[in-house]
Amino acid sequence: MISGELKRYLRDNTPIRISRSLRDLAYRAMQAKEELTARLSREPDITEIAKELGVPKADVVTALESISDPVSLYEPVYSDAGDTLYVLDQIGDGNDSEGWIDELSFREALVSLNEREKKILYLRFLRGHTQMEVAREIGISQAQVSRLEKNTLDKIKGK
Repeated sequence: MISGELKRYLRDNTPIRISRSLRDLAYRAMQAKEELTARLSREPDITEIAKELGVPKADVVTALESISDPVSLYEPVYSDAGDTLYVLDQIGDGNDSEGWIDELSFREALVSLNEREKKILYLRFLRGHTQMEVAREIGISQAQVSRLEKNTLDKIKGK
């Protein structure tokens, strides 16, 4: 009776509530992974595990991720002579400080340009489109895009 109460307490007081069916699927996925590893003599990928269980790949991924323990952002990942690297140091949003500074400088330079020139530079340098893609979107030839781009950049450099 006491062990049952302990199990119930641990189940009900976890930081994140995970459904029993999801935990069961994760357990079955781990068993299938072990069986496939023994059979194939290599680590199976998620697609093979999903096929073995007869469930969608996304469900297997969700189930396996749901049973992993949460990690603190301040968990040390690496330590070398007192210089500790934390999980927080390893994550990012993809928007580094140089990116937004470049965009602000770019926006300042755009003030004196007409709408067509602004659109060409925006598509070419902030969106990374080719001259052909820009030409198709604006409705002009690639040669015109090239000429307009060159003249606009010269105008910006002059200011």
